[in-house]
Amino acid sequence: MPIYKVKLKCKREIAEGTMAFHFEKPAGFVYKAGQFADCTLINPTETDAKGNTRTFSLASATYEDDIIFATRMRDTAFKRVLKTMEAGTELTLDSPHGSFTLHNNVSVPAVFLTGGIGITPVRSIVLQAIHDKVTHRILVFYSNTRPEDAAFLDNLMDSHDSNPNYTFVGTMTQMEKSSCEWQGETGFISKAMLLKYIDDLTLPIYYIDGPPAMVNAMRQILSEAGVDDDNIRTEEFSGY
Repeated sequence: MPIYKVKLKCKREIAEGTMAFHFEKPAGFVYKAGQFADCTLINPTETDAKGNTRTFSLASATYEDDIIFATRMRDTAFKRVLKTMEAGTELTLDSPHGSFTLHNNVSVPAVFLTGGIGITPVRSIVLQAIHDKVTHRILVFYSNTRPEDAAFLDNLMDSHDSNPNYTFVGTMTQMEKSSCEWQGETGFISKAMLLKYIDDLTLPIYYIDGPPAMVNAMRQILSEAGVDDDNIRTEEFSGY
């Protein structure tokens, strides 16, 4: 796999405690929506036992001009360096990796069950699918504690208007702690919530990503609903 050097263009806060980092896309860099990269800091001002490399999903769709990563900003050496990085700073990119990508059979619906920063590969896949005008039926269930914590929420909600095959279902689990208005679902993703939008739970291919506890809970719901293991694809986001 080739190693690229990429320059930071800009950074921005996209949810409370969550930042997106935009990098220049190097010539010849090709990937599929939903894949990830290993990012390594070059001569950072500080480091720790976990080293200078972290894995991030590519949140950008392939048609976009920038490479975009997004992450929760924990108090670690890597993320302190990332947060203070100036525009023009380089890091190395070992990419692309991963098979968390949209299946080819357009007759089979795709259902994404995701939470928190797990939304990053889903943003890439959904925006690319809408751009390419694919005919898959796509449903995204996105769980957060509050709207303030939901990265890329506007991107995913707005995309609903541009493709009749795409359905976005946001749900918030602690709206009592929010100062925002919210007209969507509340509570954790459940079998009952899925059945409000999916007539037969055994038909779609499911893509589950997010914290390990969420991935396990979603797997259990689908298994109990009779979904075949071959129709479940997972990616865990731990330690972010």
